[in-house]
Amino acid sequence: MDSRLKIGISLLAGIGFLLSALAVHAVLLEFVVWNVVLGAVGLGLLLVGVVSIRKEIGPLFQRRRAGIVLSTIGLLGIYICVGYFSLVYPWRYDMTAASLYSLSSQTKAMLQRLEQPVHIIFFHSHQMGDSVERYKLFARQSDKVTVEFYDPTLNPAQARLHGVRFPGTAVMTSEDRRSVVNGDSEADIANGVLRIAQGVTQLVCFLDGHGEADPFSKEMHDHIEATADHNHGTGVEYVLHETHGMAKARGSLESLNYEVQKVSLLKEQSGLEGCQVLVVAGPKAALLETEVEMIKSFLETGGNALLMVDPFVETNLGSIINAYGAQLDDGMVVDDTNHFGTDPSAPAITSYNYHQITRDVPLTFYPGARSLSPTSPVPGVQVTPVVNTSRSSFGETTRDRIDYERGVDLPGPRTLMLAANRRPLDEDDARLMEDLTRSNDGAELAKDAALVSKNSRVIIVGDSDFATNSFFHVLGNGHLFLNAISYLSAQENLIGIQPPLRELPRFNLTNRQMKATFIIALFLMPSLLFLIGTAVWWRQR
Repeated sequence: MDSRLKIGISLLAGIGFLLSALAVHAVLLEFVVWNVVLGAVGLGLLLVGVVSIRKEIGPLFQRRRAGIVLSTIGLLGIYICVGYFSLVYPWRYDMTAASLYSLSSQTKAMLQRLEQPVHIIFFHSHQMGDSVERYKLFARQSDKVTVEFYDPTLNPAQARLHGVRFPGTAVMTSEDRRSVVNGDSEADIANGVLRIAQGVTQLVCFLDGHGEADPFSKEMHDHIEATADHNHGTGVEYVLHETHGMAKARGSLESLNYEVQKVSLLKEQSGLEGCQVLVVAGPKAALLETEVEMIKSFLETGGNALLMVDPFVETNLGSIINAYGAQLDDGMVVDDTNHFGTDPSAPAITSYNYHQITRDVPLTFYPGARSLSPTSPVPGVQVTPVVNTSRSSFGETTRDRIDYERGVDLPGPRTLMLAANRRPLDEDDARLMEDLTRSNDGAELAKDAALVSKNSRVIIVGDSDFATNSFFHVLGNGHLFLNAISYLSAQENLIGIQPPLRELPRFNLTNRQMKATFIIALFLMPSLLFLIGTAVWWRQR
């Protein structure tokens, strides 16, 4: 047998026996006779191999192979150094298109705004590597977040100390507050961090009982539908799906530390007690006078509301909206130039009036919307149009056509969303109150204004479909809805924070962009290549 082969076998056998001895000791945690024998045999074989290889090492370094060995040792040294520095100074780069292994920009913004330190103890199993890495991302993003990791099967004392029984449980503490989070998604973790850091949960109430979108339904979706072609605007009838919902909106609100519940003013006389924000999500039937009076009382005493009213529906909310210096226009907005997809009755908006709720909001669209108009000044009320359509739009007042008729339809631009702030009256409002009281139409408004005891905010939108499950995740629709709720709840520090939605990648274009892309791809580029090819041919000829 070749001497080099014998040396290799001796070295490998010696290392194998030594590793076996160490493994046995690690399992038994005590010295036994045959474990000592394994170690002695392994050490002996290793020594024999080392002594035997001395004869091979000398000539190796004297020939050219010495350079190869030194290069190999140097390369191994580089690898070891790189590995060491990667542990000391870790750096990651997420190459996935959807940033699946990174925190969303909204979560990062939330972590940067934390004011109170949050300590997290996460109990995990060996199969929860992704969850552990996700918690580490939170700790790396903010110095106010610290994380400890324990395996409850290996550290049962820690699990009993914190009352944890199963892996996947996180115990979050901040000052004297304690919270337990069982989910391991980014939204669940961000929700827990935000809740424990702020220590306050605000209640958002969705009105129920009039065919409104259900915040606890995950299905899609109620809409206005035409008889000839399925769309969400130019229709003549409602198609009602019993499972119509706004569960995506509710989930996003809960991820921002809000509590969501449905309220029925017919069943509960104190249904709005404790609500910070009331959401009226597109009722399909008129509210009763008793319900309207309860909402008025809620707003007069400092409540806030988001009113989303669809076209061609009588909701009986006109008196409330008028009290905030606005009125609902009849009909539906049509925009032949700037609309989403191929539906001209789904106006698309890319530029907004300056306001807190439109900060960093991309394109939004409103499938089947009615417009709003400001009224004459109301004492104590400040009205700000937020979302306006283009000049090419108009308000169609009939249901059987979408052609603009001068003198009948409303010319553009049209307002689709406005924000109104109302405060108690002061001395400067006295003259305006007198003018309102003298007029028949203003007497009721003057009466409502005199009852206001606290500041309130109301946002009125001429559409509810934009925030439903079908459209909440598309472009900036959900972003705008969440910003509106944050503005109404007076938590502007949350504006712009939106939990990530894991959706399939898609590319959305307005009608104008679709036409431009079609012309460039099918006519302009081929024509340009034809001209270049003709010029080259002529030059060579």
